[in-house]
Amino acid sequence: MFDRRRKVGVAGVAALAATAMLAAGCGSSSSSPPSSSSSTVVKDAVLTIPNINGAGANCIFQFAGTQCYSVTNYEDFMYLMVRPLYMFGGNNLSLKVNYAESPADQPIYTDGGKTVTINLKGWNWSNGEKVDAQDLMFDLNLLEAEKTNYAGYTPGLLPDNLTSYQQTGPDQVTLHLKSGYSPIWFTYNQLAILTPFPEALDVSKTGAAAGSGGCTTDTAADGWAKCKAVYTYLTAQAKDTSTFATNPLWQVVDGPWKLTSYNVSGNYTFVPNPKYSGPGKPQIAEMKFETFTSDTAIYTALRTGSLSTGGIPTTDLGAAVGKTFLPAVNPLKTAPNGGYYLQAAYEFATGYAYENFNNPTLGPVFNQLYFRQALQMLDDQKGMSTSIGRGYAYPTTSGVPVEPSSQWVTPTMTENDGQGPYPYDPTKAEALLAAHGWKNVGGVLTCESSACGTGVKIGTKAQFSMAYTSGISTQEDDVDILKSDFAAAHIQLSPEGETFNSLLADTVPCKSTASNCKWTFLYLGGWEFNGPGFEPTGEPLYQTGAPNNSGSYSNTEMDKLINETHTSGSLAIFDQYANYSAEQLPSLWMPWQTGVVAVSNGLHNVGQNPLGMFYPEYYTCSTKTC
Repeated sequence: MFDRRRKVGVAGVAALAATAMLAAGCGSSSSSPPSSSSSTVVKDAVLTIPNINGAGANCIFQFAGTQCYSVTNYEDFMYLMVRPLYMFGGNNLSLKVNYAESPADQPIYTDGGKTVTINLKGWNWSNGEKVDAQDLMFDLNLLEAEKTNYAGYTPGLLPDNLTSYQQTGPDQVTLHLKSGYSPIWFTYNQLAILTPFPEALDVSKTGAAAGSGGCTTDTAADGWAKCKAVYTYLTAQAKDTSTFATNPLWQVVDGPWKLTSYNVSGNYTFVPNPKYSGPGKPQIAEMKFETFTSDTAIYTALRTGSLSTGGIPTTDLGAAVGKTFLPAVNPLKTAPNGGYYLQAAYEFATGYAYENFNNPTLGPVFNQLYFRQALQMLDDQKGMSTSIGRGYAYPTTSGVPVEPSSQWVTPTMTENDGQGPYPYDPTKAEALLAAHGWKNVGGVLTCESSACGTGVKIGTKAQFSMAYTSGISTQEDDVDILKSDFAAAHIQLSPEGETFNSLLADTVPCKSTASNCKWTFLYLGGWEFNGPGFEPTGEPLYQTGAPNNSGSYSNTEMDKLINETHTSGSLAIFDQYANYSAEQLPSLWMPWQTGVVAVSNGLHNVGQNPLGMFYPEYYTCSTKTC
């Protein structure tokens, strides 16, 4: 539903998926779904799921940059076909690593956390080969060769924190680390970025024999030349979206599903992979994703009973009842084809808009903490959550998710009635700006003295643009409110709606002289902690130089606190990071919208997961069209 730029959105991009809410990837409560029994399972059933045009999956090679890092590309698409080393969450509310659904057993940490032993389970690829240690070595070598082109990479972390790694058995790989790490952090935020790749991908030209590329056995001795050639070839092949369902490279899978048709608009179809070795065997014959122009169009399709599941815009629901995130009345209970039940869904996520600290004119303005504080105090998140979110949204106050409730939430994050350190206060914001040399000149807030701060030129005007995801009505409405709130302080904001996939191009951190550095605010929704950071530490988003740090935020104290969370499992250490991100405002916090998902009364065993993980292989249908 939102930006995952991970993990992936990741994640997760980072993360970020601006698709309509699927029956996947969210924490949930539920109205009363129908019961299911084995006697009602229809084996040739078809599951139909919506995508918003321009926000469907557009990448198929998992070793990709931030332009591909979204929930739509990873959890909802690539992970169905090729499993990462470790899966997280489940067909439920779990936030934990899911070893049962992973091609590797739980890692073994020894030598004070400096040695990590990984044992593969010996799952099958669809071509009959085994998922083994060589497949993981292939990925590790590729990471060494092309780390700066991978969105899961953060400078100083994997593979930079390795002294060596080697295959120590047919199904075993051992990593030797430069220092001891917290096993939770290293598993959740480092091993999570790895994916065993099949030998079929170790090629550097079309028609070459599997493994002939040599990346699996490459070394630094030749500058990783073989891996670089393989990466160049695979990346070029992955750009041809028209062959996603036909190119032999993408047909070798170890996940529960295989792709049979695809187009870049968001229409594609999966069928079960009969060679899948994991615990959940698909019970549905065909899973179809269909494209719609907006979330409103999806709701129209739900009202006609033509979808198996889909998100309902909160504008089409009554206000949420308390903390259930569900309305008192289900508007689709009696829809055609059997009607729907509702599931409330929220992600383990934060909402924000990137500020471009490298914008040549306004970057110096964003670099002033007082200015970021003023912007946040002009950002009426609670009002947005009530008027636009209708009780289905809540404010973001830190780089750590406030919901669902977890051990990571600090008192600082929930102070001021849930608004955090900087509650909505236009009067205080205007006074703070005036005290730093900003005045209303001709209706526009303008810097009139050196008090504006280092690098801010006198005469600089507070005129910003905000690129946001088109087709998501709540984002558009929130930006309109923000525009009005800023205008009260004479700050001009120009909303610019674009498709999610178009906006992903601007998520690559830019240099101040680059042509793509003109943007000021970039609002794709936020970040869902579904990799490469399932523990909500800050290295994917706010560590200096991180690929998903799209706004180029840099702060030495932030870097220090993030690094400390890597070596210590202490909650007190984590809390220091969480509170610092709340106080320093590395992004403009925006509300996170909770989803309400309609699920067909003929569709059963639908679980929601806060980490964005999608497990449709556990779904069953009691009618042919679900």
